[in-house]
Amino acid sequence: MTKQEAQFDQFKKALARLNEALAAPKSDIVRDSAIQRFEFTIDMAWKLVKTCLEEKYGVVCQSPKECFREAYKQKMLAYDEFWLELVDMRNQTSHTYKEEIAKSVFERLPKAAEYMAVLVKTIQQL
Repeated sequence: MTKQEAQFDQFKKALARLNEALAAPKSDIVRDSAIQRFEFTIDMAWKLVKTCLEEKYGVVCQSPKECFREAYKQKMLAYDEFWLELVDMRNQTSHTYKEEIAKSVFERLPKAAEYMAVLVKTIQQL
């Protein structure tokens, strides 16, 4: 199994776990669980994009936002600022805990999961 295949498999499992949390009855514990699952899923997403860019396009990037911008340039992903917002959301939730931020991020997680499902399809087509 290649590095990309292993990362892809882990990413799909993480996304399934995020979707599982989003489907659960809403509570503070479910919200916090979903946010935690989002954090590691977006981390896996950008690292998968990084590996794909290196292996398929010969492009090296170092940070999450840089990798998503390179994915736009290579037409791997359609240009959409929401990918960059996802990185900001992850940074907000992983570095501080504020109730209002948690609520705001949680409300946006279904859209985040949809974007990550598109990434799954994109990687499968590469």
